Amino acid sequence: MDEIVKIINDIKNGNIKPIYFLMGEEPYYIDKLTEYIEDNVLSEDEKGFNQMVLYGRDVTVEDIVGNAKRYPMMADRQVVIVKEAQELSRTIDKLESYAENPQPTTVLVMAYKYKTLDKRKKLTKTIEKNGLLFESKKLYENQVAAWISRVLKPKDYSIEPKAAAMLVEFLGTDLSRISNELDKLQIILPKGTVINPNHIETNIGFSKDFNQFEFRKAIGDRNELQSYRIAQHFSQNKKEYPIVLTIGMVFAFFSALLQYHGLKDKSPGNVSKVIKVNPYFLKDYDVALKNYPMKKVSSIVAKLREIDVKSKGVGANQLNDEDLYKELLTTIFAK
Repeated sequence: MDEIVKIINDIKNGNIKPIYFLMGEEPYYIDKLTEYIEDNVLSEDEKGFNQMVLYGRDVTVEDIVGNAKRYPMMADRQVVIVKEAQELSRTIDKLESYAENPQPTTVLVMAYKYKTLDKRKKLTKTIEKNGLLFESKKLYENQVAAWISRVLKPKDYSIEPKAAAMLVEFLGTDLSRISNELDKLQIILPKGTVINPNHIETNIGFSKDFNQFEFRKAIGDRNELQSYRIAQHFSQNKKEYPIVLTIGMVFAFFSALLQYHGLKDKSPGNVSKVIKVNPYFLKDYDVALKNYPMKKVSSIVAKLREIDVKSKGVGANQLNDEDLYKELLTTIFAK
């Protein structure tokens, strides 16, 4: 986020590059930067003649270069934006000659989503020298909750760790989807609100009691009754709670627990770093550590591999979700 803020501040201060090549696996920041340039580099009066939006599937690199070499009309600069530029990946090296000598009165924006340029190639080095090359990387799941808090803070909102965990659980690492849900909450809730699980459940529709986060916690607490209740809810709502994802989550939990058992340094900071868990949730792992000895955790992890294969229909076509959840929990809670 710091790099994004710097790029935007540079544009605000008039330090505008002739080329912005925005690439990478995370489309959220590529969209945000493209949108900012589209909205702010030119005035509304200037946009009519001097701002052009092209799409990679509809143009060639030669078309883009031709438009970029035009001179602005009654303005200091023109803006040429190429969305879905990754559609040009096979011929993108043809941009090299333009990148070597870009038109100083043109701002060329290449929104190159889900892919990256080869950093060894001359094109990449030339863009870095004469323009701006930005790589938007996917966040790891354990980084998203902190990202949510950072996004909300300047807007005068905050969020409880459990509420952030619920968003990550249901939306994964898709920053665009998470941002859209946060925008909805900000419309409904007054500034200064601390977003909690009830807000998530009421306004977004994720159950605060029957979700994968609560399932993991019930298992860690050895709360058999609650675990079976949640498993039954999951088996009755297969579309919202695919069993393959649930088993993957349980497997990840016990794998992290196995790592935790093996650590010599069990200080909170080290544990959080090694098993990649928000410190707020370490207490759940501390409880599970006492409830499941290392030998038991090893046997659970081995059995979960078998159940994972069955959940994908290999050698167990007759087992429905309810049967698989029963086998899963019987394995976990067996003495």
